[in-house]
Parts: sequence; C-alpha cells; structure tokens
Amino acid sequence: MVSRSHIHDRLAIPCKQFFTASEIFDTDQGSQFTSEAFTGTLKNAGVTISMDVKGRWVDNVFVEHLWRSVKYEKVYLKAYENLRHAQTSIEEYFRFYNTERRHQALDRQTPDALYFGGRNMPKAA
Repeated sequence: MVSRSHIHDRLAIPCKQFFTASEIFDTDQGSQFTSEAFTGTLKNAGVTISMDVKGRWVDNVFVEHLWRSVKYEKVYLKAYENLRHAQTSIEEYFRFYNTERRHQALDRQTPDALYFGGRNMPKAA
C-alpha cells in the first residue's frame, strides 16, 4: 500500500518544477483534493488554490468540455516523446481550437471570431 507521505513526496517534485507563485490550481472539493498532503504540497510550491463550491458541478462544465476535446482530438492520438513535445502539441491545439475550429454551440463560429467580433485580434509574441 502506498503511504500518504510517499504520494506527497511524488507530488512535491512536479509542483516545484512546473508551478510558480502566480499560478492557480482549480479543483472541486473531493477528498483527494482537500487533504493536507495535497493542499500542503501546492501551498509549499506557492500555488494559489481555487475550489469550486461544493455541489456546483455546473461551474466546471465548460472547462470539462474543453479538456474532453483536447484529450480526444489531440492527446489520445499522439505518443509524446517528452513533456516539451506534449506542451508544444497542446499549445498548437489551443491555437487551432480558438482560431480555426468552428463550434456548434457558437453558431458555427470560432471562439476568437465571437469574442473579438471582427476587431483586430492580438498577435502572439
């Protein structure tokens, strides 16, 4: 059986490598996310914790749909060589998702077209 301290130690290294004090970790209030081992690891890494109101599943529905699209249209179709390759690939997908992929819920518009409404869209650096 894996101990809580083992889990904490395994989480601490990735948190310190990938999070900065200005980043936010948003989660629901499941016991795995409210345990001291988990929240303490995030806090020690300087990560701000944001939790949805208990029972408010609707708060996450849009983000859940987004991540479902990311997983099924990109992640599950690839065998990433390393973290950098995965990051680059997912960044490309988000550009596609916002600027080219038409969404049925947006009356077949792209998110950028709807949000910017024909105004000049900012260019990425």
